[in-house]
Amino acid sequence: MATTVPEPPKVQPGRSPEKGHPGNGGFRNLVPNDGGLPAVQDYAPAPSKTGVWVGLAAIAMTFAAFTSALVVRQGAGSDWHHLTLPRLLYLNTLVLLASSVTLEISRRKVARFMGGSRTSGLNPSLWLYATLLLGGVFVAGQYAAWLQLRSEGLYLATNPNSSFFYLLTAIHALHVLGGLAGLTYVLRKLHRVVLRRSTLDAFSYYWHFMGILWVYLLLLLSMRL
Repeated sequence: MATTVPEPPKVQPGRSPEKGHPGNGGFRNLVPNDGGLPAVQDYAPAPSKTGVWVGLAAIAMTFAAFTSALVVRQGAGSDWHHLTLPRLLYLNTLVLLASSVTLEISRRKVARFMGGSRTSGLNPSLWLYATLLLGGVFVAGQYAAWLQLRSEGLYLATNPNSSFFYLLTAIHALHVLGGLAGLTYVLRKLHRVVLRRSTLDAFSYYWHFMGILWVYLLLLLSMRL
C-alpha cells in the first residue's frame, strides 16, 4: 500500500527559522538588518576556526626553528656581538598590545549587538578601525627601528646577531601586515554584507597570537643566551 510523506515546512529566504526548527544550514540566527549596523551572523561552520589554529601552529613551528638556530649560532663562536635594542621597540610593543585591547572591546560590542542591543554607542567598527590604526603604527614603528639601527652602522650582514634581528622582526612584521589585510576583510564584511561571528573570532586569535609572539621575540633578542 502506498504511503505519503508530509512535505517539510518551507522557510522563506532571508528569514530566520522558527523556534524549534533545525535551522537553515549555516544561515540560522541571522540578526535582521534594521539597526545602525549590517547584519551579523552568530553561527558559522567550524573550519574557519580550525584553519586559523592550523596556521598558528605552522607559524609557531617556524619561529621555534628560528629560535633553535639562534641559540645554536650564538654559542657557536666568538663573532656573536650582542645587539642593544632600540628603545622604540618597547613603545611598539605597547602599541601592539593596545591593539589587542581595542579588538577585544570590539568583540564584546559585537556580542552585545547580537544579543539585541543596537544603540548608536555600540558600533564595533570604530574599535576595529582603532585596531587597524594601531597595527599600522606598529609596522611603521618597526621600520623606524630598522632605520635607527642602519644609522648606527648595523645592517643585515654586519654580524650574526643583527642578521637574526632583521630576519625575525621582518618576518613578524609581514605576518602583522597579513593580519591587517584580514582585518580589512572583516571591516568590509561588517559594512557591506554579513559578518560571521566566527570570522571575527578567528581573526582575533591570529591577532592576539601576533602580540604574544612579538613579546616572545623581544625577550629572545634582548637576552644573552
